[in-house]
Amino acid sequence: MTATRAWAATRKGLFELQRSSRSWDVARVSFLAEPVSMVLPPIGGSGRMLAALNLGHFGVKVHASDDAGVTWREVDTPTYPPQPEGAEGPAWKLVQIWSMEAIHGAIWAGTLPGGLFKSSDGGEHWQLVDSLWSRPERLGWFGGGYDVPGIHSILPHPTRPGELLLGISCGGVWGSREGGMQWELQAKGMRADFMPPDQAGDENTQDPHLIASCAAVPTAVWCQHHNGIFRSTDGSQRWQELKPPITGFGFAVAAHPREPGTAWFAPAVKDEKRVPVDGALFVHRTRDGGQTFEALRTGLPQKDCYDLVYRHGLVVDDTGRSLLMGSTTGNLWASDDAGESWVEVSGHLPPIHAVRFG
Repeated sequence: MTATRAWAATRKGLFELQRSSRSWDVARVSFLAEPVSMVLPPIGGSGRMLAALNLGHFGVKVHASDDAGVTWREVDTPTYPPQPEGAEGPAWKLVQIWSMEAIHGAIWAGTLPGGLFKSSDGGEHWQLVDSLWSRPERLGWFGGGYDVPGIHSILPHPTRPGELLLGISCGGVWGSREGGMQWELQAKGMRADFMPPDQAGDENTQDPHLIASCAAVPTAVWCQHHNGIFRSTDGSQRWQELKPPITGFGFAVAAHPREPGTAWFAPAVKDEKRVPVDGALFVHRTRDGGQTFEALRTGLPQKDCYDLVYRHGLVVDDTGRSLLMGSTTGNLWASDDAGESWVEVSGHLPPIHAVRFG
């Protein structure tokens, strides 16, 4: 079913979007003027949803709603245990909630500085997944854009409750088949050209900007990496680098929910500039598993455009036809034909951190 509601988490509030006859309209604004780093849309047809706020001097906060965003109340925030004296690595202090997913009765939250938290009561309370936090490899992770590493991608298996994949900048891709009790580094085939040549293949220092999988075929996993686009057809056991014709750099990727060979990307100039190629915004789409790419431009600005789409700024709904794309300069576009054409929803929103359907 085509999505009729979506959410934009921004630098200055959470915007609820409702589909209209024209495109999408802003129906409600929550947390006006407060930075919302991530939103978890209503879970499983209920009104339960979560919003993560990053209030700077006042810290990170989590708010819950039981009526689909009409009213909110503050709940517990994921908290790290006291840092043992002399413990190496970044401070055991929550910097930001960067990702949230809910499935099989659990809510997962990925954070900076690299801790994964789990809630079994709808986000009222959280527990650090110590089996990952205690891995010795964690001390080899480092920040990619932030001062500390962070978990930006959480991919729970849609039918196997114990399985999930994580994407970490910069710490590679990690998988668990035991509900988070055991972890395996799964970044074979990725390449990090920001490392010395003899360490470019080190799985633990890869920078996957985002990973996304096909809901119907979860072994089909896509990665927008710092060094290009990668694809796995075996559930992240092995990755193959793809070669789009214009540029492979970017942050966002959206995977088609039923077609394992189809995905969308939002390219940019690598990597200090981080602007659209030649000032013209387009979306890369492949429909043959990355053998070929189309540059979809209709309806997107093609002159003097400097929008950047960050890792959570591009999403596709359950039909595989409707997409939303939001930029760091507050522009929001929508497509109802799988990216063939786009319409501007708004050119005046605050910088957009994340867009989600639901």
